[in-house]
Amino acid sequence: MTDIPQCPKCSSNYVYEDRDQYICPECAHEWMISDAIGTTSGKEKVISDSNGTPLTDGDTISVIKDLKIKGTSSVVKKGTKVKNIKLVDGDHDIDCKITGIGPMKLKSEFVKKI
Repeated sequence: MTDIPQCPKCSSNYVYEDRDQYICPECAHEWMISDAIGTTSGKEKVISDSNGTPLTDGDTISVIKDLKIKGTSSVVKKGTKVKNIKLVDGDHDIDCKITGIGPMKLKSEFVKKI
């Protein structure tokens, strides 16, 4: 059985899940599942590099393998340094600008912190 929380407005136990949100049928309150997860766990998601080192906004990283850029013939070469990263939610959790290529999103599993 899934752990569906009580309604934060009326404390009803009849809350149900609909796609990416919870809905209370008694008071018609709706809220996002991601919001509920953040408030119940009290923990922030920690994004780590390939070695398990936690990453933060503004870090400098290095690419650990050649990465083909989808839709082009360009490649981000192994050892490419990327400065001033920004962490974001999603599958590709690093937003950055790579010199000579431009803005990109990278997966944290393919980088290491310098």
